[in-house]
Amino acid sequence: MKKIIVAGLIVLFTIGCNDDYINRTSLTQIADIDFWQTEEDAFLALNGVYAALQGRSLYSGNLNGWQGIPGFDNLGDNAFNQFKWEGPGIFMEGTMTTDNGPTGAVWNDLYRGIARANLVIENVNELPEGLLEESAKNDILGQALFLRALLYFNVAIYYEDAPLITQLQDLDEAFVPKNSFEEIMAQIKEDLETASNALPNTRPANQFGYATRGAALSLFARVQLYDGVYTGENGVLNLTEQVLGLGYSLYPNYGELFSEAGELSQEIVFSVRYLRDANTSNGEVFSGTFLGSPKADQRPMPNLVNDYYASDGLPINESPLYDSTNPGENRDPRANASIYFNGDIYLTDTEPPRVFTGNSPTGFGQRKYIRQAADSEGNQVFAEGSQDFYVIRYADVLLMRAEALAETGDVSSAASLVNQVRARVNMPSVEDVEGSVGQQAMVQIVRHERRVELAFEGLRFMDLKRWGEVQQAFMRAANDPVGPYNPNYLGGRSEVFPIPQSEIDVNPQLVQHPEW
Repeated sequence: MKKIIVAGLIVLFTIGCNDDYINRTSLTQIADIDFWQTEEDAFLALNGVYAALQGRSLYSGNLNGWQGIPGFDNLGDNAFNQFKWEGPGIFMEGTMTTDNGPTGAVWNDLYRGIARANLVIENVNELPEGLLEESAKNDILGQALFLRALLYFNVAIYYEDAPLITQLQDLDEAFVPKNSFEEIMAQIKEDLETASNALPNTRPANQFGYATRGAALSLFARVQLYDGVYTGENGVLNLTEQVLGLGYSLYPNYGELFSEAGELSQEIVFSVRYLRDANTSNGEVFSGTFLGSPKADQRPMPNLVNDYYASDGLPINESPLYDSTNPGENRDPRANASIYFNGDIYLTDTEPPRVFTGNSPTGFGQRKYIRQAADSEGNQVFAEGSQDFYVIRYADVLLMRAEALAETGDVSSAASLVNQVRARVNMPSVEDVEGSVGQQAMVQIVRHERRVELAFEGLRFMDLKRWGEVQQAFMRAANDPVGPYNPNYLGGRSEVFPIPQSEIDVNPQLVQHPEW
């Protein structure tokens, strides 16, 4: 049974997504004199921050509702949100309003987690003297800073300008104006620099899932990549170089990686962990599927499917191996690990097994992360499950470093890292297929590799934004032959979520984004 235990005291997976465990006191008032008196109090408060990540609108997702971050490939050109009312579909079509419930839920879940992180940061040093060793306090503080940075990075990407709250607030302090995107990013970087110096390189097996130095350095690299900071002490190259020395490695089986069998592998830098069994109920739903068709609310787009090369490393329109009547044959193995093609079995524990018939508006189904049978805890495919969601994995670190190398002109070193990622799935090297390439060609090779390696991991929209390619992605989605779907790029309005109208209504200092 997978559990996270801190100092043998608090089991994270006893904390359900509905957060009933904390209802005995107010979120912002948990620091009353009856709290922060024991070691257990400190770990309970820290676990509350981790539990916030498990929310439906963040990393848990839904089978029929706002998909959360596991469904954010619906924002852009990777996937089609067939149930458009869930949020991504109407965002893509430009019909979302400022009182849209799903984006408001994301806002609320992010700031709930931020409030809990602030609680820990503000109070960990107020514990009675001698209760915790200084190293333990620093570890707790480092984890809280890492988690706050992760939450605020999501705020920065999806809402851009937003309130920057770094301490507990009384009610009379709650109405604050927006801070700039730049101010939020500066705080994120400060938090991650401190966290990376405070967190340990490794943890015992029974604490797998708690943040480590590798997690902080990798998130820091992601933040700096988004900001285009490649060199220097806190540039992507230096940060990723440190991660490369921490013992991570690529899991040999790409398809198996995105199942419970791969959850504890050396590839996982940081994940949001889940367990749903007879004793706990904090399950996720992003790995769930329908019985009649796989994952109906996130359908792979044809332009993504066509971007997976043939097994000889050539684009499908150039490879003699590609057969349009059998498009899944002779392809990059990541295609068949991520996508259901017509004729693929998608449920294995039914009699007979269920075969995908292409009954999807796009003609394809999502396979990556999706259960094919009841899981190890007996959870059915259409119910909550126990799959962890990988926020950062080592392949992403390699590709972040490759991108920074390509952007700074070190084409050879960038190609070497891309080759490592390709070799895991037995795809040909850059030298064997693309040959000797220039800097801009290498940048495009890395961007392509990110797309096929990281599809359905919630990173595509972030990548498109930082590359300045959101409009092109909308055009690709609009040009795909997909049912009743009309992506409509509206400038900045298609690149930032609205501040929830309910927040604007109660906070006189909060002003809506000009795009909205």
